[in-house]
Amino acid sequence: MSNVEDFLTQGEEQEIVEAIRIAEKNTSGEIRVHIEKHTDENILARAAEMFHILKMDNTKQENGVLIYIAVEDKTFAIYGGKGIDEEVPKGFWDSTRDVMQACFKKGAFKQGIIEGVLKAGEELQQHFPWNHNDKNELSDEISKG
Repeated sequence: MSNVEDFLTQGEEQEIVEAIRIAEKNTSGEIRVHIEKHTDENILARAAEMFHILKMDNTKQENGVLIYIAVEDKTFAIYGGKGIDEEVPKGFWDSTRDVMQACFKKGAFKQGIIEGVLKAGEELQQHFPWNHNDKNELSDEISKG
């Protein structure tokens, strides 16, 4: 099996999906997690590319967030859509990154992703609160490449 398949158990993946559902209850933002074995590209450039491939730039408010992880490279990026970038200050994702990084350094990958997802939801709620017309525009499932 590849490192991607071994990175999380099926149960851990379901816990992350549940965290995404919880995080999205309070925001119109859309959160996804994508896991790959390796990238030769700059991590942020690859996250942006995956954001587009996953059609995350097609949301109504352009407020999708991708947590991209390259397992073999031991690196990750948080990439927000155009609608988010226009609304939030520089360094907006730093606290989310820091929460995830602290867990990852301890080898707690599932917990790091869950905490990152929940923190992203909290951050998004400030600028993109949920309203009764919101619908889930993107899959909550983890994608893999």
